Amino acid sequence: MTTPQLLSVSLVMAMMAAFLWGRLRYDIVAMIALLAGVVLGIVPGKDAFSGFSDDIVIIVGSALVLSSAVARSRVIERLVAKVMPQRASTQMQVAMLVVIVAVMSAIIKNIGALAMMLPIAYQLARKGGKSPSVFLMPMAFASLLGGIVTLVGTSPNVIVARVRAELGGQPFSMFDFTPVGIVVALAGCAFLAVGYRLLPKNRKGAVSLDQAIDIKDYITEAEVGAASALVGKTVADLKALGGGDVEIVAILRDKRRLQAPLPDAALKPGDTLLLRGEADVLERVVAEGRLDLDGSHRPTQKDDALDPDLVSEAIVGPNSVLIGQSAGDLGLHARFGVNLIAISRSGERFSQRLRDIRIRAGDIVVIQGDEKLLPEKLGELALLPLAERAVSLGSTRRALITVAIVLAAVVTLAAGLAPVPLVFFAAAVALITFRCVPLREAYSSIDAPILLMLAALIPVSDSLRSTGATDVFAAWLAQVGAGLPGWASVALMMAAAMAVTPFLNNAATVLVMAPIGAGFATNLGYNPDAFLMAVALGAASDFLTPIGHQCNTLVMGPGGYRFSDYPRLGAPLSLLVLLVAVPMILLVWPLR
Repeated sequence: MTTPQLLSVSLVMAMMAAFLWGRLRYDIVAMIALLAGVVLGIVPGKDAFSGFSDDIVIIVGSALVLSSAVARSRVIERLVAKVMPQRASTQMQVAMLVVIVAVMSAIIKNIGALAMMLPIAYQLARKGGKSPSVFLMPMAFASLLGGIVTLVGTSPNVIVARVRAELGGQPFSMFDFTPVGIVVALAGCAFLAVGYRLLPKNRKGAVSLDQAIDIKDYITEAEVGAASALVGKTVADLKALGGGDVEIVAILRDKRRLQAPLPDAALKPGDTLLLRGEADVLERVVAEGRLDLDGSHRPTQKDDALDPDLVSEAIVGPNSVLIGQSAGDLGLHARFGVNLIAISRSGERFSQRLRDIRIRAGDIVVIQGDEKLLPEKLGELALLPLAERAVSLGSTRRALITVAIVLAAVVTLAAGLAPVPLVFFAAAVALITFRCVPLREAYSSIDAPILLMLAALIPVSDSLRSTGATDVFAAWLAQVGAGLPGWASVALMMAAAMAVTPFLNNAATVLVMAPIGAGFATNLGYNPDAFLMAVALGAASDFLTPIGHQCNTLVMGPGGYRFSDYPRLGAPLSLLVLLVAVPMILLVWPLR
């Protein structure tokens, strides 16, 4: 090997070691590697920031905004609630969860799909008296399996499509991954539906702040408008929207108060409902029932703002001006420009109207206000925001517009009417413009560390190609594979990607391994497509450690898992994926 080749390989190996060491975050490691590549002369200075203009950065960033909008619309969550069995066996519940997560991950980013389904898994575990560990790791692995079904399901697919285009061909399209991916995903989900028994049953997850601050008895006030979905329905229908976890304290109608109404009591336009329950349950009932929250009609911001009103959950401090006052007495909106949306008090169940409740120190309140002014108003009112507790009670949801935009993007991609980066960017802009996702939330959903890592790694990994190091590795692999049948060569490439991805990050694995796989195939006289597919599937099949993928890391604490728990379920799943994927790749993408 030449000196530039040795320097390039050494830099990538040092970077991999730094990823594995874990003392520095992956984006910092990638940026240091980029600077080192420039200093060593293997990354030309004029190309140092070429990765920031690469299509992959636009695609991944836009896909994160799309994923956030779909999650915010709660369309998938509502569909799941209708099909999820509440009293089925554990095996049936695991099977349903893994299939649903896999399907969702083919449409939106896998970490988003998993996060959306975690509350349902917790609910099933709580009601069934089981540990969440039974559900969480199978769901995390299912999210990775679902991601391999479409181009947008996971970053490795997007990156390998770009590599194929650089080799002189067309990039892989939206559904080129589907024939192989769907068979692998089905086989993997079938295994997880029974393989969950390999996991320990006595793991207890870490208690999150949300669980420690377990606020169950919020009370809020909402009106049944003429356009409400609950007009003509009964109290029982409203409770069904909340899964039986919402209580109607009273109905206020024509200056009369119907206390603790019966289940068959009909709801009429103009009724004011006093509702009690957990924040997420109240939110679901208000959103799906199209109810009008008390105070939400009072504007707290300009009409042209891209962000809806911000909603914050806070504790009433000992010096708050609210103490001893009610929202009605104080004129909260008129004086401070904020609305009281809900209130909770430990050990007390309110029965009076929201505006008439006299507030005490230590009460938990949900306050709505302009995003830019709300932090200042909370300070002025001596309210202490609860860290890490996001409440979107009563937020506007434009589910139909979100679905229409995402479907339009998918159809455009499937028909090949426009380039992938342009379609994703346009969809993200449309979702923000139509307020399907708040501007603040859109920016926060863009995972800056991942984008920085990708942008920095692209020129670093390209140095392997520009210095000829990938050709050397490909020649070595060709010598090993010369005596192997074609299927074994593809299996070798996929196994190599599987072995690297837990330590390097799946996106980085593809950036490094895809050019090597293409060169390997060329040296053997094979079509590179099969080897590129093997690299993509191998990089996405990260089932052996909790550190290789965000989905695996996300469930480690809540599931109470140990490092050694991952290979107990992940090793046989990896073997199954290898055994199923290789023949499917050869069937769909022939070697010659």
